[in-house]
Amino acid sequence: MNARTAALDAVVFGVDIQSGDVRGDAPSYALAAFDGESVDRDVVSYRKLRRRIDDEVPAMVATDNMYELAENKDALVHFLGSLPDETKLVQVTGAEQPEPLSRVASRHGVPYGKDPMKEAEAAARLAAANVGQEVTAFTDRTEVKVARGRSTGGGGGWSEDRYTRRIHGSVKRRAREVESELDDAGLEYERDATEKYGGFSNAIFTVEARPSDLPVSTERSGDVRIEIERVRRDGIEFRPLAKRRDHVLVGIDPGTTTAVAVVGLDGEVLDVLSTRTADTAAVIEWIIERGRPILVAADVEPMPETVEKIRRSFDAAGWEPNRDLPVDTKKHRTREEGYDNDHERDALAAALAAYDDHEDQFERVARKVPPQFEVGAVLARVIADEESVETVLADLQEDDNDSSEDETEHTERELTAEEKQIKRLKARVDRLEGHVDDLQETIRQKDEKLDEYETELSAAKREERKEARQRREVTRLERENDRLERKVSEKDERIDELEGKLERLKALWKLDHSNFADVSEKKAGLVPVKVIEQFTTDDIETAQQSFGLAEDDVILLRDASGAGRSTAERLAEVNPKVVLRNGGLSDVADRVLFEADIPVAPAEMVTVQEVDELAVARESEVEEAIDDWEERAIERERERTGEMVDQLISEHRAGEVE
Repeated sequence: MNARTAALDAVVFGVDIQSGDVRGDAPSYALAAFDGESVDRDVVSYRKLRRRIDDEVPAMVATDNMYELAENKDALVHFLGSLPDETKLVQVTGAEQPEPLSRVASRHGVPYGKDPMKEAEAAARLAAANVGQEVTAFTDRTEVKVARGRSTGGGGGWSEDRYTRRIHGSVKRRAREVESELDDAGLEYERDATEKYGGFSNAIFTVEARPSDLPVSTERSGDVRIEIERVRRDGIEFRPLAKRRDHVLVGIDPGTTTAVAVVGLDGEVLDVLSTRTADTAAVIEWIIERGRPILVAADVEPMPETVEKIRRSFDAAGWEPNRDLPVDTKKHRTREEGYDNDHERDALAAALAAYDDHEDQFERVARKVPPQFEVGAVLARVIADEESVETVLADLQEDDNDSSEDETEHTERELTAEEKQIKRLKARVDRLEGHVDDLQETIRQKDEKLDEYETELSAAKREERKEARQRREVTRLERENDRLERKVSEKDERIDELEGKLERLKALWKLDHSNFADVSEKKAGLVPVKVIEQFTTDDIETAQQSFGLAEDDVILLRDASGAGRSTAERLAEVNPKVVLRNGGLSDVADRVLFEADIPVAPAEMVTVQEVDELAVARESEVEEAIDDWEERAIERERERTGEMVDQLISEHRAGEVE
């Protein structure tokens, strides 16, 4: 492994089918975990393999055939999507047409055996040495979806409109929070929101970052859920782990978003990057991984300081236009190339414009360079150091010449101008090599610092998760405490209600037992009231069966209307002490009760307290109601007598007239 792989990606899993088949029910796998020095071997089931990958998060899962881990393309895409973000799937035998593992292992000097465990170990060692192709089905973009966490079909006590508005409002608020977090993290994204009544039904953010770089994670709470999914490619793609570091041209567009484009010496676009988070050192490292720049270009004049700094770090030639490249020119030159934003377009335009400016020179040099020499190496010296092709070739030829003249036969002489130039160039090479050593030391220090930061970050994440668990537990306990307090309050209210009911029941019980007649008369002053719902024969019979009707009872009619003669006569048979009525009696019922000498009074005259089916009233109020009726009865009798006298007089006079 190279220094960076060793520092960041400590473990590589080599995997090979031990028994069974991935299309069967229970395949087993030979698993070799290689940490750069030792190998941990185990035979595991598919489920245990997945669990170990999730728990240990290896840098790579290496195999000689990717379809040993998935039965078809769809299953392979699912497998790739389920891998931790830091883990790569590597096919060490090549891309679409893999070689035999034995041949690849032999070529790279890796021990090999036909036993599945030996093959798994060979795959792990090859991947650790950057041999093979990374298998990928996803881009470096991620889709973050903020959506409703529950259906809007009903609200449990809320009106449907209010319930729907609340949910959509919650989605909109959470979407704004996610947008703010992405902005704070300096990530580029596009937002597509669907507006609905009261807010958003969903908001989809397409972010230029991997899931591990996002400040948000999958969640589901109440009205809102967040789903995170990497954007898929059109199919399965392969990327070589080890990239050839050919000589290249580099275009750079600096700023808040830095974009870099790498173009080959034939004008082919090799790679493009745009980032808001990487510093200059990270950009230089990204370029180093993709080639050796002989020329660094900008799209504006003069060359920005950041571009100049990167150019000097590679000791490459610089290129800038006579005046800033117009936007139309940049769009036209990059129309056939793929880029994601204007920054990448500007970097591409700078690199391609530099290529156009030097294309003829590249062709002339290529024609002069013999097959045994690399054109890029010659161009690097011709472009960056402004040497002639002949001088470079002569120097290279001299380096390849194994025989040299005997120094004893060489006499001191003055160096020619060309030899002096060569001497100066060799001295420059020495300086550049020293500079490279310094850069490598800087990279090593940065890698160590990065390890420290990652350790601190892991510790901080653990502490944050611990605090989050504590906060969730506190919230749960607070909710439980609130629930219990509400329950206690409800029980207190119920106790008060039952205590009042008990007191009334005691009074009723005393009234219903002759042994306590004195107590009820002297202290309570209450009489029982028997309630009849409606003044009908059926309700009178129901009351008779439920609690009995007896002479001198106080009877309350909840609804006194509608009774006829027979109903009134049935009540008169009971001979109650008084009838308290709600509503008016019919004329027939009123006459029957009056003639039976049964007092009838409005219910409003007497305060009646009820406990379930039982009721009591103050005896004094009952007596007052009876007295009132008796006074009205006397007056009514007097009026009736007067009417009878008037009628007799009228009849007598009528007889005399005849």
